[in-house]
Amino acid sequence: MINNKLTTSWGAPVGDNQNSQTAGQRGPTLIQDVHLLEKLAHFNRERVPERVVHAKGAGAHGYFEVTNNEISKYTKADFLSEAGKRTPLFTRFSTVAGELGSADTVRDPRGFAVKFYTDEGNYDIVGNNTPVFFIRDAIKFPDFIHTQKRDPQTHLKNPTAVWDFWSLSPESLHQVTILMSDRGIPATLRHMHGYGSHTFKWVNDKGEAVWVKYHFRTDQGVKNLDVKLAEKLAGENPDYHTEDLFNAIDRGDHPSWTLYVQIMPIEDANTYKWDPFDVTKVWSQKDYPLIEVGKMVLNRNPENYFAEVEQATFSPGNFVPGIEASPDKMLQGRLFAYSDAHRYRVGANHNLLPINSPKNPVQNYQRDGQMRSDSNGGSSVYYEPNSFGGPKEAPEANVTPFDVNGQAGTHRYNSDDHYTQAGDLYRLMSEEERARLVENIVNAMKPVTKEEIKLRQISHFLKADPEYGTRIAEGLGLPVPQQA
Repeated sequence: MINNKLTTSWGAPVGDNQNSQTAGQRGPTLIQDVHLLEKLAHFNRERVPERVVHAKGAGAHGYFEVTNNEISKYTKADFLSEAGKRTPLFTRFSTVAGELGSADTVRDPRGFAVKFYTDEGNYDIVGNNTPVFFIRDAIKFPDFIHTQKRDPQTHLKNPTAVWDFWSLSPESLHQVTILMSDRGIPATLRHMHGYGSHTFKWVNDKGEAVWVKYHFRTDQGVKNLDVKLAEKLAGENPDYHTEDLFNAIDRGDHPSWTLYVQIMPIEDANTYKWDPFDVTKVWSQKDYPLIEVGKMVLNRNPENYFAEVEQATFSPGNFVPGIEASPDKMLQGRLFAYSDAHRYRVGANHNLLPINSPKNPVQNYQRDGQMRSDSNGGSSVYYEPNSFGGPKEAPEANVTPFDVNGQAGTHRYNSDDHYTQAGDLYRLMSEEERARLVENIVNAMKPVTKEEIKLRQISHFLKADPEYGTRIAEGLGLPVPQQA
């Protein structure tokens, strides 16, 4: 019999490749999960030197201005302390799956990354133009992205791999529905919303905490591209979105977004109908209404694309006092993976580059490394603790304590309802939007070579909404699967 056991790169069998090890059901991810760390570290080093994901992007400088004086009661983050306060920023938009030279107008989520140059250090929000994601545990991320890239034999995109993974990962259904809808191809980068996607923790100056989600709502209005026009533009002008953003700013038509947050009391996480740390789910705005925070305006183009856009490095782990991580497993993995990718792609000293350098002084004991471009600490003390007046800890910057309990092990999320929110989204659409959604999915699934994959995916659509699944089955000329 063939030994078909999944193993680590050093040959040991893998017990669970779907759930990372956490300290209890909602505890943080454990660094002892060496399989997770090895997977993410190897994944970050699979391409040289282009970004593994989000390779094609456009960027711009601007500012963020607070418009709500009440935000300081939720967070002690200095850049959000009072209405009228302005913070310089840099934003990068991107496609996810395509290479550096790929077309802008393909059907793909768009990266939506914002770097705030605050007085307390850089704060990055690294999200997408969708409020949810395809998976909810970082251990699955390398496998997911492999399906979006090129087949190692043919070097072609492989729809069979894409739909095989999605059909075996039903948590992807909500994001798949958004991706295949009209929102899957924004008209321009200026005409799409942005989201932090994950849940984060805000802490005020009294040590009181809340859970928070970010929503950047475009002030230009949401506009999307017709599929046929998008295909035409992909051939005629593959840099259409990049060109549009540059030209809009160049002519003084500065795009803007209003930032809102949803705020959830800490204790609600234990009773809310959806796990607030599951990035495949949204919080109802009826339960947690949007609260305005401020406005982001982009008003200056880069002087040099490589120096600013290509060398920009963002990490969801770049926090400032008053903003912290949540137990979201996908976020927990990204806290490691993004900075690790930058160390590989740009170098250990990527934060010394002007586009990444914070505006406040950096004082630490890091030394040496490739491309060190400053004084490297000069003759100052190079270890800590020390007796020579070197920089010391700031206890007020410590993470707010939180309870952790449960057994260390690989834990699944406690809900497998991947269908209600996807079905609700389908039912919110007009008939015209539903028809286009079904047509997009049918056309995307037609090249799949195995009928069982199509039928398995159709069964997920059926569970979300019977009409949804039936129309896709009919469009593919397949029988409607019987539901158990």
